[in-house]
Amino acid sequence: MKHDTEELYSLLVPLHQDRLIVPRTCVAEVVRYSLPDGDDVESEWMRGFVKWNQLQVPVINFEALAGLQGAIPGGRTRIAIFQCLTDALEVGFFGIITEGFPQLVRVNRDVMEPHNEHEWPDDGVVLCQLRMINEYPLIPDLECVEHLISEEITATA
Repeated sequence: MKHDTEELYSLLVPLHQDRLIVPRTCVAEVVRYSLPDGDDVESEWMRGFVKWNQLQVPVINFEALAGLQGAIPGGRTRIAIFQCLTDALEVGFFGIITEGFPQLVRVNRDVMEPHNEHEWPDDGVVLCQLRMINEYPLIPDLECVEHLISEEITATA
């Protein structure tokens, strides 16, 4: 049987006010929130490091990095551990603070379209925003995020 629509398994990652949409394979695990270690971290978006699978993984607040309002961690807060797409981070992973568990969705061209209500900077961490029925998720530039984390780690070292 021939399939006319290409589908991609994706995750809607809940943030404070927005959601990210990423391919399912980008997220290695979602773990309970614990306060990241980072006494020397001065950035508003870089939260520090958490221990995960014997590794010290950097953790960020994506919304703060994107210039949006982030939330104060609470009972629903989790950390989504992302696999790196580049070799910018030696550890190979980084965490994004989430407001709950990501939701698995199947997406195709029929259920999504660009949502151009908000203009995102060309060199920013958001590539674009989509409209998917009643959702408006952001597509993050994960390569850019990894490089910014690497620069922040180098600057505080």
